[in-house]
Amino acid sequence: MTPDDALTKIREIALALPGTAEKLSHGTPGFQVGDSRFFAYFRSDHHGDGETAVCVKTGGVEEQAMLIEHDPETYFRPAYLGPASWVAMRLDRDDTDWDRVADRIATSWEMVAPARLLEAGGR
Repeated sequence: MTPDDALTKIREIALALPGTAEKLSHGTPGFQVGDSRFFAYFRSDHHGDGETAVCVKTGGVEEQAMLIEHDPETYFRPAYLGPASWVAMRLDRDDTDWDRVADRIATSWEMVAPARLLEAGGR
């Protein structure tokens, strides 16, 4: 899958969630809910790392470490966002599990969505 195809898929997943919008952040597509709460970022060859990935929030450093330890072929600690407990998921593999990617994006959305959206039924 090309980076453009992966971005199209990430847009489809992220923008299907209630109250979301896409906004460039530091030159990369970011997805936010509400006025400024980002829940996902798309990265392609970020600073020459060769990765096509989506970065999502986790519940903390323990969850981040568990995901990376459990499946290091999929998850890694992204530059800049990693110290804030975000995790990146590789998207350029032939066996990318898009249902799992969608679930992680939705989980990240739930972490930052306003109560009114969560109470209205969320995802």
